[in-house]
Amino acid sequence: MKPALETTTPEDNRELSQESKGCFECCIKCLGGVPYASLVATILCFSGVALFCGCGHVALTKVERIVHMYFSSNPSDHVMLVDVIQIMQYVIYGVASFFFLYGIILLAEGFYTSSAVKEIHGEFKTTACGRCISGMFVFLTYLLGIAWLGVFGFSAVPVFIYYNMWSACQTIISPPTGNLTTPIDEICMDVRQFGIIPWNATPGKACGSNLTLICNTSEFDLSYHLFIVACAGAGATVIALIHFLMILSANWAYLKDACKMQIYQDLKTKEEQELHDIHASRSKERLNSYT
Repeated sequence: MKPALETTTPEDNRELSQESKGCFECCIKCLGGVPYASLVATILCFSGVALFCGCGHVALTKVERIVHMYFSSNPSDHVMLVDVIQIMQYVIYGVASFFFLYGIILLAEGFYTSSAVKEIHGEFKTTACGRCISGMFVFLTYLLGIAWLGVFGFSAVPVFIYYNMWSACQTIISPPTGNLTTPIDEICMDVRQFGIIPWNATPGKACGSNLTLICNTSEFDLSYHLFIVACAGAGATVIALIHFLMILSANWAYLKDACKMQIYQDLKTKEEQELHDIHASRSKERLNSYT
C-alpha cells in the first residue's frame, strides 16, 4: 500500500501567502521604527570614547616609564606627574562609564520620539514632563559637546610634544645638507619646558644619541601612535555629540509640534461634540413640538 499524498487546496496556499506577507510587513514596520540617525551617532560616540579612553590610558602609562627612565632619574622629581597620571586614568574610567550609560539613554530617547514609532503604536500624547526631558537632553548634550572640544584640544598637546621629539630625532638621523648645520650633540629635547617635570629635575633633557635612543624604543613608538588614536577618538566623540545635538533638537521640535497638534485635536473634538449636542437638542425640541 502506498501512502496517500497530501494535497493542498488554493485556500491553504492563500493562507500561507497571507501569513508570509504579514511577517514581511511586520519586519518592514520594525525596521522602519529604528532611529538610524541616533543609532549611527551612538555607534560613533561609543567608538570615539572607547578609542580615547583605552589608548589614552595605555599611553599615559608609557609616558610615566619614558620620563622615569630618560628624563628624571630621581623619583621625587616626577612624583606629581605620577599623581596626575593616576588621577587622569581614574577620570578615564568615569568618562567611559558615564558615556556608555548616556549613549544608551539618548538612543532610547531617539526610539521613543521618532515618528516611525508613532505610526507603529498609534497616536500618543506628549506631556510637559517629556518635553522638559527632551529639552534637558539638548542642553546637556550642548555642554558635553563644548567640554569635549576642550578634551580634543587637550589631547592634541601630547601629539605635538611627541611630534617635536620625533622631528628632532629625524634631524639627527638625516641631518640637512648645508654650511649652517647644527651639531648633533646640540639637538636636544627638554621636557621641562612643557611643565611635565620641574626645572630642577635631572637630567631633564636628552640630546644627540640619547635622544635617538629614546625615539627607537618601543615605548616611544607605541605611546606616540596611541596618543594620535586617542586624539582621533576625541574628535569622533565631538562629531557624535554634534550629531546627537541635531537629532535631539529635531526630536524636541517634533514633540513641540505634536503638542500643538494634540491641543488642536482636543479643541476640534470638543467643538464637534458641542455641535453634536446642539443638533441633538434641536432635533428633540422639534420632535416635541410636532407631537
